[in-house]
Amino acid sequence: MQQNIDDGALDIEQPGVLQRYLQAHGRIEPEEEPIIQILAGGISNRTVLVQRADGESWVIKQALAKLRVATDWFSSPERIHREALGIRWLSQLAPSGTITPFVFEDHIQHLLAMQAVPQPHANWKTLLLAGQLQDQHVVQFSELLGNIHRHAYERQEGIARVFDDTSFFESLRIEPYYLYTATQVPEANTFIETLVQETRANRLTLVHGDYSPKNILVHADKLILLDHEVIHYGDPAFDLGFSLTHLLSKAHHLTAQRTDFARAANMYWQNYKKSIEDVPWSRPLEARAVRHTLACMLARVAGRSMLEYFSPQQRLRQRQVILSLITDQPATINALIEQFIERINQYDDNDQTA
Repeated sequence: MQQNIDDGALDIEQPGVLQRYLQAHGRIEPEEEPIIQILAGGISNRTVLVQRADGESWVIKQALAKLRVATDWFSSPERIHREALGIRWLSQLAPSGTITPFVFEDHIQHLLAMQAVPQPHANWKTLLLAGQLQDQHVVQFSELLGNIHRHAYERQEGIARVFDDTSFFESLRIEPYYLYTATQVPEANTFIETLVQETRANRLTLVHGDYSPKNILVHADKLILLDHEVIHYGDPAFDLGFSLTHLLSKAHHLTAQRTDFARAANMYWQNYKKSIEDVPWSRPLEARAVRHTLACMLARVAGRSMLEYFSPQQRLRQRQVILSLITDQPATINALIEQFIERINQYDDNDQTA
């Protein structure tokens, strides 16, 4: 049964339906037949690549009301328009070429089109899991986030108003990562509840909310940032904790490169810190970043969105180590990195001698 493109329930993963939609709305020529490829990997959106005969390529995303995870997880499809807003603003704040250009959006079908990143490109998470860790990429990762945080703060009056709504951050981060984890790990309940209240109270600059290697493409050795649907005006410490979690979790997972990833996490923090060092909120940021890193690292082994590359044993080990660090919290990011690696190594040593 063919889907009617005007029935309010367009499914862009049906190539013929999407082609007719693009033709009917004047996005492509009436007789044009682009190559349409479904892109895998996303849990919150349908995503397709549209390659036109003139050489132009778009990525089209359509937000899902129910995310593709084992545990029920819902969020309004309206968040795709927050991402469209994010693209338009980040293009002004981030270094040139690091944000994909906006093409169009549809408020009825809840979809967004942006220019595709040219080939060849690679997903940074995939490269990291293959052990391909390069200093220049880590430095770019830190400076890109620092630029966004700094420049948004410099334009805070307008940006705070535009990105005041935190509802998508609540439904896609606070609830599934923090509050749900608190129900699964009672020992961390007070720590997480306190952190949530602290996070809601700190409104300092533009926060990406999904700043991780999986949302980075590498093209010609340049990092390009994707997926902005949780962007909001809030606490930059969340972005730091969310991103450091990925570097440290890979240090845990990739035993042979543990030292390299720990060094990369330190490099990331030091370069970020330089990029925002004269911003008024930079000094008290570190302590909150430590707490967000601990909470995010626990969430990735006990929350609604667990790291898929961890074994059950690694999940249990990270849970135990993070709980021990919550009990005796490190004062600095460097101390957190050092103590996390030291305690993970102790577990490995015990496993080998058992």
